[in-house]
This record gives sequence, C-alpha cells and structure tokens, in this order.
Amino acid sequence: MRFWPSRKVPGDEPEHLITGRWGEDLGARHLQHLGMKILGKRVRVGKKDEIDVLARDGETLVFVEVKTRRSECFGRPITAVDRDKQYRLSRAALCYMNKLKHKPPYFRFDVIEVIGEPHNKHPEIRHIPNAFQLSKPFRVTW
Repeated sequence: MRFWPSRKVPGDEPEHLITGRWGEDLGARHLQHLGMKILGKRVRVGKKDEIDVLARDGETLVFVEVKTRRSECFGRPITAVDRDKQYRLSRAALCYMNKLKHKPPYFRFDVIEVIGEPHNKHPEIRHIPNAFQLSKPFRVTW
C-alpha cells in the first residue's frame, strides 16, 4: 500500500510556478516604481479565478495579468492573453468589483511581460496599459 503526502514539501514546487511567481513579484515592483499602489498579488476570486496583481493608479483600479517567459522563441508573452483568458479576467474583475462597497469610477486591464529567469539579473519588463477591454457579455451596471 502506498501513502501519498497530504501536504506539499517546501521547495518542492515546479520550476514554471517559481518562474511565474518571480515574474509577478517583478511586475508588482515595476508598477510601484511607476507610482501605483499594490492592493494585492495572486488575489483569488471565486473558485476558479485569480488576479495576478491588483493595483490602483490614481482613481483607476488596475487588474494586471503577468506573463513570464524565459525567451521569446515562441512569440511574445502577451499572445497567451487570448480571448478565453480575457474572458476569465473580465469575470474575475467584475466578481471582485461587485463585492466592493464603493465601486471604482474607472478600471482597466494591463498586461506585464517579463522575459528572463529568476537567476537572470537583467530581465526585460514590458508594461502594456489598457491591453484589452471588458469581454462580452460582461457589463458594468453601476
């Protein structure tokens, strides 16, 4: 009979998850450097959805998707933010905003591309503000 561990062993995380978290942390620091206030990282919304970085830029609530790649051999990271991903991010954003007591006057979706690896001292960071609009059929009702 085999027994499987009930908890993950610290440091036993797949490399792609480590790289992704590293990219999210770099992306959040980049936004802070631009003067934005970070409200949260890896914000869970419902059972399925997660917002990589939640920030505020003045009166604007910013939902940020961070895409980290080791290289651009297979294209730019933003290409992974396809229609399906935009739909899920839109759903997560509306779910989050519907729970707020005071609704934001403005919101937008940004994408941050990080190219490099955790041991790389000079990764490339690209910020694409207002990368896409709220997906159909979602609407803001306030």
